[in-house]
Amino acid sequence: MAAMFIIPAVAQVSVEVTLPQDHFLPCETLNAAVRITNRSGQKLHLGAQEDWLRFDIESRDGSVIAKLSEADVIGEFDLESSKVATKRVDLAPHFVMSQPGRYSVTATVKIKAWDRELVSPPKSFDIIHGAKIWEQEFGVPGGSEVANATPEVRKYVLEQANYLKGKLRLYMRLTDSSGGRTFRVFPIGQMVSFSQPKAQLDKACNLHVLFANGPQSFNYTSFNPDGDLLAREAYDFTTSRPRLQINDEGKIYVTGGARRVAASSQDARPARSPEEPGKTTP
Repeated sequence: MAAMFIIPAVAQVSVEVTLPQDHFLPCETLNAAVRITNRSGQKLHLGAQEDWLRFDIESRDGSVIAKLSEADVIGEFDLESSKVATKRVDLAPHFVMSQPGRYSVTATVKIKAWDRELVSPPKSFDIIHGAKIWEQEFGVPGGSEVANATPEVRKYVLEQANYLKGKLRLYMRLTDSSGGRTFRVFPIGQMVSFSQPKAQLDKACNLHVLFANGPQSFNYTSFNPDGDLLAREAYDFTTSRPRLQINDEGKIYVTGGARRVAASSQDARPARSPEEPGKTTP
């Protein structure tokens, strides 16, 4: 009787993989969201075993992509019937996907109590190469604990990629001095074809980038030497064009134009006060 119940129950549990976008650069964060829907009439206990959730990636020709490690998915939870759970995992550190091409990812959920595995439909995506448009080496401030030691040298790189026909996206890539090791890839945002991004480093070696993302609109973004996002702001061309400016203290800010403050994630900093027109460094 138990076996007769398990088979239809399994059919009432579904697994789906979604991705935030369809195109990624090599080493870019590739956050896969695994959506598990339970309509079995039973409570499922998941996450107790290391292999309860695993991922597999294939290239367009069906070749299995080499796996560097298994994703860390440990974390027990109960999924009640009629409920949905979502597990998010960055797949980029766990697979070798340095070559451009079409790939597909599947997720397999193991239900130990039923001795069954459920496989999601494949989700396709593309790895694309970007075109380097700017780069700058810099010494990492305070990177060595040894006095008078040679500082670690890293490199900021700006790349543009055609992720859809006629649509460009600007990326920041942070590497070692040789460019052989990538620490971070960050998609800054969509840019227009006529845009010529301006990039500058301040005295703390933070990167500041300003570029046009529309006919009259601009994106300002800054990063620290670890590749962490410090600020993201939107500006409009009004009576003057937004541009980067450095003050006597070595801090960089945006002058000109009008900052657009909107209740969205596009703006990652609070509105500046009139007493500090354009300062962006905390």
